[in-house]
Amino acid sequence: MDQIKHHLNDQLLLSYAAGNLPEAFNLVVATHITMCDECRARLGAFEAVGGVMLQDAVPASANQLPEVDLDATMARIERGSKDEIRVAAKSGELPAALHDYIGGSLADVKWRSVGMGVRQAILPTSKDASVRLLYIPAGTKVPDHGHRGMELTLVLQGAFRDEHDRFGPGDIEIATEEDEHTPIAEMDVDCICLSATDAPLKFNGLLQRIAQPFLRI
Repeated sequence: MDQIKHHLNDQLLLSYAAGNLPEAFNLVVATHITMCDECRARLGAFEAVGGVMLQDAVPASANQLPEVDLDATMARIERGSKDEIRVAAKSGELPAALHDYIGGSLADVKWRSVGMGVRQAILPTSKDASVRLLYIPAGTKVPDHGHRGMELTLVLQGAFRDEHDRFGPGDIEIATEEDEHTPIAEMDVDCICLSATDAPLKFNGLLQRIAQPFLRI
């Protein structure tokens, strides 16, 4: 694997440690952390600091405690680990967290064509954000687009380039409303990415805008 050059920022790691990210972003962050020693170490440091702060905190009196939605809490417990994905060891060719969502390996992914040879597989998560696997054939360009929110893109296989930099296996690109780009898969090998968004993309091409509601991008 290439050396990882693009990492999670402190804000995302802190939000992940605190359990404040949507499930879709949790999956991308957890998968990257499994692949990245540096971010895994930084996450451990943040969690250690948080634990010390909790130990030093003054207990609140009963009348200061916030109201708890018992039904929502129990429902979250019954859902299991998907809402709060933690780091796990790799399982075969994929990190365990992603392997569990797919229900197997990349060979088990049910791809759907989105045009120009690009395929996607939308993974089931909560509705506040969406996450998908993207298969981009070597040398293929993804239509240029902007963002209405945040997009996290993690490279699992191959590499792509855009106006900002090159992203190889384990690298993560963080795009916001200020960013517009045209990712192009490198020629050597097909590129597979895990991408999460909390709002629809802003495509510049008419055909992409027409197809967007059907492709749920």
